[in-house]
Amino acid sequence: MYSIIYVEESVRDMPQTIEILNRYQNAAIVDCSHYGELFNRRKQNFRTQKKEPTLIIARKENKRILPIPGEYAIDAKHNFYFSHMLNCLYDCRYCFLQGMFRSASHVIFVNYSDFKTDLTSHIENTEDSICFYSGYDCDSLALDPITDFTRNFIPLFKPYQHAFLELRTKSTQIRNLLTMEPLPNIICAFSLSPNEIVGKYEAKTPSLNARLAAISSLRDAGWNIALRFDPIIFVDDFYTVYKQFFHQIYAALGSRSIHSITLGSFRLPKIFHKNMKRLYPDEPLLINGLSLTNGQIAYEENLEKKLISWCENTLKNLDSVTPVYIQRSTV
Repeated sequence: MYSIIYVEESVRDMPQTIEILNRYQNAAIVDCSHYGELFNRRKQNFRTQKKEPTLIIARKENKRILPIPGEYAIDAKHNFYFSHMLNCLYDCRYCFLQGMFRSASHVIFVNYSDFKTDLTSHIENTEDSICFYSGYDCDSLALDPITDFTRNFIPLFKPYQHAFLELRTKSTQIRNLLTMEPLPNIICAFSLSPNEIVGKYEAKTPSLNARLAAISSLRDAGWNIALRFDPIIFVDDFYTVYKQFFHQIYAALGSRSIHSITLGSFRLPKIFHKNMKRLYPDEPLLINGLSLTNGQIAYEENLEKKLISWCENTLKNLDSVTPVYIQRSTV
């Protein structure tokens, strides 16, 4: 998968680094002093790099735990996110990461002990509910066989009933989870889209049916499942497409409880949108029906409210129990 792997000198001998390098014994290993020298370099071509991304193994030094952006949260009183990775295995056309990062390289931060120390500190400094979101700058599970992220971080939450971890994913890489004890404060949150959108805009991702099969396997094993419909995209025959989509999901998953649902329409910060239009100057998704509102490029306000309201009502007709949260900001 990786033909070139860059390794920061400070993490060269860490156990996690050694485990990853052992998986790619045919890759060229190149030392570097800091991942930013490569990742933040100017005049990189994100689209070219995306075809065959390199891997960078690094240390995250500061700001490991950050407040969540905008209305990204669900029901906890305190909400934070952290990223053990930067960038994603998948290639979704609407993904804001390609407008935020200069590089398409995958960065894995292997100083897990530092992350755990920071997480524990945040958890133990409050008695209120607190939630951490791990799939913001990456997909939580897509590279789990390589990073062993779930095995390293989920056990940390076992003693803390007031602390929650959301694993946001489009992935079917659930093998590690199926060998672990399910915890009530771990939320396996799957991003789902209609087949029409998966096929057109979500390159390299598992099919909708494959994701639904993974959800069923995890729920049968006792894990909390959440559904993330974000972004909602205004496609041709929107109401027919999304009505069939929501019915397909509930037909597949049945009536067993779901932890939560979130809804959010397609939106991007202005600068990210500008960067993405440079990559895809003729992409209708980035042009049609969008306007600038409060520093974000999004659907015109009345249309956005109409789409989200319709989706919320349709879902509540199918499921009157599961809480639905509206997400209105990307970053």
